[in-house]
Amino acid sequence: MARKKRSFTNFSLSFLDIMACGFGAIILVFLLIDHSIEVVSNDINQHLLSEVNLLKEDITLGQKNLVRLRNTLSEVDLQMVDAYGRATRINEELESFEALIKALQRDGLTDQADIEALKAEIQSLQEELTKLQLNAEQDTGNSARSFIGEGNRQYLTGLNLGGRYIVILLDVSASMLDDKLINIIRLRNMSEDIQRQSSKWNRTLNSVNWLTAQLPLASHYQVITFNTQAAPVLPATQGKWLEVADKNQLEKVSTKLRKLTPSGGTSLENAFRALGELSPSPDNIFLITDGLPTQGASQPRGTTISGRERQKLYRQAIKLLPRNVPVNIILAPMEGDPMAASEFWQLAQVSKGSFMSPSRDWP
Repeated sequence: MARKKRSFTNFSLSFLDIMACGFGAIILVFLLIDHSIEVVSNDINQHLLSEVNLLKEDITLGQKNLVRLRNTLSEVDLQMVDAYGRATRINEELESFEALIKALQRDGLTDQADIEALKAEIQSLQEELTKLQLNAEQDTGNSARSFIGEGNRQYLTGLNLGGRYIVILLDVSASMLDDKLINIIRLRNMSEDIQRQSSKWNRTLNSVNWLTAQLPLASHYQVITFNTQAAPVLPATQGKWLEVADKNQLEKVSTKLRKLTPSGGTSLENAFRALGELSPSPDNIFLITDGLPTQGASQPRGTTISGRERQKLYRQAIKLLPRNVPVNIILAPMEGDPMAASEFWQLAQVSKGSFMSPSRDWP
């Protein structure tokens, strides 16, 4: 009987040994699997890190090439401006010579030698004009900023700088004198010369000059100022488009702006209505302002207006904007108008334009 108990006990111990060995083997398998997963994970992480490093190198190289490209484009732009200026002068001379030939023929002067000499001069000018136009087209074609459709994008600022018919809406209300209400009130009681020297107003004018300098040479533009009313900077050009290539006219626009003194309230409704006077309609709009409007088409009855009322006037005004035209906003925010940034940002997003609130040292 004792032998049977002893053999049963030995059998139980052998069974437990087998179970322990099996459990140990399972743990060993799990350890091996966990180790292999860790090795694979480390390999994958190293591969991803190497890819990230390569991308960083590509970005750094791309940024260096972009700077070099911008410098090249600036030189090309200067050459194109010169070419367009010469082409304009040649056109004027052609018209003058043709008028002279007609006058000679009308007066009965038949000196064939003089007429032939004038015709030869015209032919020479036409050949030079054709050459200038071809060179301008080639320069434009090689430019990285050329883009047909929705216009060009200047990646430094995010502004859409392309289009064939570009309008700049410039806020010239009293709030453009300063960012703080107390300073605006103080400046309004000073002379116009001092008002025109305010830092905010001069930053605004510099922004306009920067924009006009970046526009495509083959495009047309118009600068419309607005406060309670809206009008082009050059009154004689109302309803007309100006040529970017006409450098003298650009200088006149800049000079005229320097003589303006910000005053009055702000009517975006009248500003947007002025766009309807342009034919063809603009395909790119720049809006330079500092806040929501303070009135609609006409002056309000009271002397104060709430933020909610300004928001309502703004949403009523944007209904007048042409459809499918990008609106690019340059906002110089002032105190007491917290909803302006949000509303104008939404307008930029919906119209596929751009929104920026520049620093004090821009441009």
